[in-house]
Amino acid sequence: MSAWVLPDHIADVLPSEARHIEEIRRDLLDIARCYGYELVMPPLLEHLESLLSGTGRALDLQTFKLVDQLSGRMLGLRADSTPQVARIDAHLLNRRGVTRLCYCGPVLHTLPAAPYASREPLQFGAEIYGHAGLEADLEILTLALDALRGAEVGTLAVDLADARIVTCLLDGSGLSAERQSEVLAALVTKDSSTLGTLTAACPPDVAAALQSLVHMYGGTEVLDRARRSLPALPGIAEALDHLQWLAGHLEGTRVTFDLADLRGYAYYTGVRFSIFAAGAGDALARGGRYDEVGSVFGRKRPAVGFSLDVKVLAQAAKVQPLRAAVRAPWGEDASLRAAIAELRQRGETVVCVLPGHGSEVDEFHCDRELVQAAGQWVVKAI
Repeated sequence: MSAWVLPDHIADVLPSEARHIEEIRRDLLDIARCYGYELVMPPLLEHLESLLSGTGRALDLQTFKLVDQLSGRMLGLRADSTPQVARIDAHLLNRRGVTRLCYCGPVLHTLPAAPYASREPLQFGAEIYGHAGLEADLEILTLALDALRGAEVGTLAVDLADARIVTCLLDGSGLSAERQSEVLAALVTKDSSTLGTLTAACPPDVAAALQSLVHMYGGTEVLDRARRSLPALPGIAEALDHLQWLAGHLEGTRVTFDLADLRGYAYYTGVRFSIFAAGAGDALARGGRYDEVGSVFGRKRPAVGFSLDVKVLAQAAKVQPLRAAVRAPWGEDASLRAAIAELRQRGETVVCVLPGHGSEVDEFHCDRELVQAAGQWVVKAI
């Protein structure tokens, strides 16, 4: 095997794609700043016990681990930035009121999330800490939609769910933790037959409710059906009310519901959402409420946020035209060098043609050139 062959699901990013990804990254951070989100930059690696605090087995399996040559302690390369941002909110900032934070950086996964997925996503996210009301959920969802619209990915659709519905049903199921995990797996795959077997020992109303969840996906009629079919438990009623409130504030956006959608079940504590774009396949952004995320750091605060992979978003986003540039000759003439410096100070891209070479730049559109006329260096259209 060649020494320069990269590991599976790891790839170099070449100029054209890198430009596209970087433009989107900058736009995402600008949009977050417009909403009042402060940028943080968590480290790529941490002590393992800190990095995986409260995240559960799923993230543990996704985390690369290594030994610190300085301390001998186990370190982990982050597979998700959200726990790190929660630690920053709890320990470093420790603010009393609302805190809005955003981030963008690489994360590493031991296994790809999908057959052709990268194991090195570029994760962008935004999170609100300190507000338990639906206003924060709506702000995060609106920010996520604006971020995707800014990338021009086409028509968007929001799919809503709520972790409290399944939590309430399982709390009243009488099932062991192991059997509950099997029920969750059956719900994810919408396996009605297996679900019927697993819930046979549950109270009849709980068994019927769990089995009905696999069919509760679609438009707003799903909420009406859920109110009729599910037990009248306070947590379920509140979850359905919250879903209806959020959907009512997303005018002009297609909204669907999938009450058996459990991706991130162990992570979320309330409303959760996925945002899809026509022709993009899987969700481009996912988020929701996770009020327990700061508990392991000694400071339980309301929290809601979302994240996306900028590399995946770039594949679905509209490619922007090449940046216009000025082609200039290379030379030691002081007036030429001064003219080039002045153009660059004005924000122009100036590509100098080195001796013996033509213009070999592919990522800039040289539509003008710097030429000498009447003893002066001037820019003319090509």
